[in-house]
Amino acid sequence: MTDQAHDEVAARWNQNADQWTNDVRNGYDVYRNLFTFPAFQQFLPAIAGLEVIDFGCGEGTNTRHFAQMGAKVTGIDISQGLIEHARRAEIADPAGVTYKIASYSSDTGFPASSFDAVISTMALMDGPDFQGAMCEAYRLLRPGGFVAFSVLHPCFITPGLQWQKDEHGQITGLCVARYFDRSSFTEKWKFGNRPEEENVVPFAVPRFPRTIGDYLNAVASAGFHISRIEEPQPTEEACKIVPRFSRWRDLGAFLLLVMAARPR
Repeated sequence: MTDQAHDEVAARWNQNADQWTNDVRNGYDVYRNLFTFPAFQQFLPAIAGLEVIDFGCGEGTNTRHFAQMGAKVTGIDISQGLIEHARRAEIADPAGVTYKIASYSSDTGFPASSFDAVISTMALMDGPDFQGAMCEAYRLLRPGGFVAFSVLHPCFITPGLQWQKDEHGQITGLCVARYFDRSSFTEKWKFGNRPEEENVVPFAVPRFPRTIGDYLNAVASAGFHISRIEEPQPTEEACKIVPRFSRWRDLGAFLLLVMAARPR
């Protein structure tokens, strides 16, 4: 990863940090609350008593959940603004989490073989050097440790994604296009569940499209043995609460979960 790319991603997330933290902590991220994080928790093995590092921890909401599951957790993120929010939450309500400003794609400054698990939730697709992230995860893990991560599903969340609708405006299918277009871009959006406010600026989120082969080959070439892959669907209960989730239950996969072990 170039220094320029690192700096650009950090700058974007520093700009997003205050509004992102506000929206997440006010419950506007319904995908996280009702779908992506519960699915990841179910995917994980028991982590109680393990030393865990969270790659791309953001404002620390998920990181704190991992600590509440019994792990000794360190969170890293390239955004100073997000780490500051995470640290303030830790001071206000200690969960035993340590936070550090660092890129997950290069030397994080921790000694080799420092952790039992590397975890990342919906963050690795937002960095330009996934191969670097996997190499650093391998370096940080003790033999027998594992990496587990979630990303937007690369086969369905493509640069040319479009929903197909019938004559009544009902969504009937998902059009996947430009799957092999790896051109980076900045996506602008707001949480769909938040109240409309004139002064809310859309998040500017860097995207680095990859194929499923790009992801899995990077994991394997770093030295890991892939042990489990899942493509979870939203639950029936979640779809009742947020009806638009049914698109991802019936028409395409939103989420890719990967687990891999460092050989002993």
